[in-house]
Amino acid sequence: MIRLEDVCYAYDGVPVLRHVDCTIAKGEAVALSGPNGAGKSTLLRMLNGLIYPELGRYLFKGTEITAARMREHRYAKSFHQQVGFVWQNPDIQLFCGSVAEELAFGPEQMGLPAEEIERRVEDALELAGITHLRERAPYTLSGGEKKKTAIASILTMNPAVWTLDEPLSALDEASQQWLIEFLLALKQAGKTLIFSTHDAGLTRQLADKEIRLDAAHLCTIRS
Repeated sequence: MIRLEDVCYAYDGVPVLRHVDCTIAKGEAVALSGPNGAGKSTLLRMLNGLIYPELGRYLFKGTEITAARMREHRYAKSFHQQVGFVWQNPDIQLFCGSVAEELAFGPEQMGLPAEEIERRVEDALELAGITHLRERAPYTLSGGEKKKTAIASILTMNPAVWTLDEPLSALDEASQQWLIEFLLALKQAGKTLIFSTHDAGLTRQLADKEIRLDAAHLCTIRS
């Protein structure tokens, strides 16, 4: 499903990703590990078509993802329906006036009928346990509530691929357990999961494969 071929990327001439080469199969759960600054978040942004390789190629279902390709409105819309991104800081992701509006935004952009949008929103609110927050403005929520809202906003899109940047960060123990169970359910449903983490326990519980990034190279370790 996903193929990175000798991918390199730099910020202001400073290399961040160096010759990344790997394949991620449909339905696979993949942990991205490594020290801060190793390029985990950069790689997730690339997988979501927000930045592009300076050298090498990123292919999604056989199509090379480039700036020119993502300027094609029809393709970009299709791509973003298939790949969802849960940012480490949910404040970056949340911008609507209420939680319900946040969850409805993605399906509205997909052009779904109003009845289907309402059904998806109700299902996501219930699954995330945030029905009582429906009319709340996202900026008034706690950190854990914001993270659940961000996850629910991706859930209403029902993407085939979920990418998550440090998903357990800023969550209390109960919320972490809820999220682990949620991710395990996604995996059981056949979704592809790609997540960055410093939590070895999450990698053990969830990942089929670990991709470790460091300042010099990338290596893949199968669990």
